[in-house]
Amino acid sequence: MPSIKLCEFNELGELDSRGFFITELTPPRNIFIVRNKNKVLGYENSCPHTMGPLDWSPDEFLNYDKEYIQCANHGALFEIEGGKCVYGPCAGQSLWPVELKVDNGTVFAVL
Repeated sequence: MPSIKLCEFNELGELDSRGFFITELTPPRNIFIVRNKNKVLGYENSCPHTMGPLDWSPDEFLNYDKEYIQCANHGALFEIEGGKCVYGPCAGQSLWPVELKVDNGTVFAVL
């Protein structure tokens, strides 16, 4: 499987998120990553309820307290670890994970 370089791990704050539109694939993919302390997790940038993007503005995927991923369309809250919806119209559903790897401090999406 091909790996696509996303960013350097240390470019992200301890609780931070960043979106990526990967044009090297057909069709292109809209994904985002969340750094949760020493771990980085990846998801498709698509709400399971509306299929619309989650971000409020570029790279803004977390709620104000940075405890959850929040959908900009209707405020649904998703756990950072695992992407399960814990509040909103898609409660019980989950975000679609994207496999990531960190190699020498660089974050890659494995697609």
